[in-house]
Amino acid sequence: MQTRLLYRMRPRRVRPPVPTYLPAVPNISDAIAFFVVFLFSTTLHEAAHAWAAMRGGDLTAYRGGQVSLDPIPHIRREPFGMVVLPLITVILTGWPLGFASAPYSVDWARRYPNRAALMALAGPAANLILVVLSAVALRVLAMSGIVSAPHSITFGHIAAVEAGGWAWPGVVLLLGVTFSENLLLAIFNLLPFPPLDGSGAVPLLLSPSGTRRWQEFMWRNPGLQWIGLLIAWQLFAVIFTPLFFGAVGLLYPGVHYG
Repeated sequence: MQTRLLYRMRPRRVRPPVPTYLPAVPNISDAIAFFVVFLFSTTLHEAAHAWAAMRGGDLTAYRGGQVSLDPIPHIRREPFGMVVLPLITVILTGWPLGFASAPYSVDWARRYPNRAALMALAGPAANLILVVLSAVALRVLAMSGIVSAPHSITFGHIAAVEAGGWAWPGVVLLLGVTFSENLLLAIFNLLPFPPLDGSGAVPLLLSPSGTRRWQEFMWRNPGLQWIGLLIAWQLFAVIFTPLFFGAVGLLYPGVHYG
């Protein structure tokens, strides 16, 4: 977040642990889909932070060109986290690990803590919008008979293609990966541990004096980010797994996974 403290190692968002139900060795089409969706979803996440900050009166990220769905300004800020590391990990494992960040003014956040908290929530909110849009698209395809509920699901593979044609498998894969990755990104980043976005939203629940103490404590103890990531890493699978299976089950009334 701010210079950016909100969600990263230094402010940056770290990729959550790989779900245990992710296929061990994804094929090349899966790897490409995961990387493309990662790049777009991360760009949207950061652009949402930057846009919310701009609307709240902080032009730091706007001046850096990050109120944009063009990935270039975001890649320019974090080339290793946005491209190099995700490409290396997707080639080696089929799963992109990466991070990104958007700058903000600490003075602005101190003066307007609620606006800064809303900025923190804007990134996960953007990911949830993609979850909803991909879910609506999959539901329409299911009602049209193009896809159906699969016998079992894995991360990204949440629909069985029933229609013929060469394009449908790729479309359905992209929708499934978009649904899965963005649900993962939203939930992980909403955990209330530094440096994740959820910790930046905590001031919405505090009194003005409590908010000031919380902010100063977070900003003056950057080592807490490592502790927060460790805790979030351990809790995430326990929290995400039932939510993932439950969310996929909503796409197919009467079908339950998990």
